[in-house]
Amino acid sequence: MSKKMVFSFKEGDGKNKHLLGGKGANLCEMTQIGLNVPPGFVISTEACLEYLDSDTDELPDGVMEEVHEQMKQVEQATGKGFGDAENPLLVSVRSGSAMSMPGMMDTILN
Repeated sequence: MSKKMVFSFKEGDGKNKHLLGGKGANLCEMTQIGLNVPPGFVISTEACLEYLDSDTDELPDGVMEEVHEQMKQVEQATGKGFGDAENPLLVSVRSGSAMSMPGMMDTILN
């Protein structure tokens, strides 16, 4: 069985910034202590490093399947659909790292 590379905010370890990046770990921790955080998930830094080390420029096996499963869970939690014209699920994609890098990361909104 391959290792898990995508973690919902409910299951990620809020203390593990090395695995989830600073933003991801903090979102997991805030979710787990009961703050009002929209549902979401984190793709691990391990998945990123494997991608960057790959000669084929392909994501590690299973990552997209995990992302699709997490998106389904977000859709169920919000009652909205990703790509649904009538009831769209709007998402934000934030890059992150294990250490702070202000101004160096990309954000994609909606």
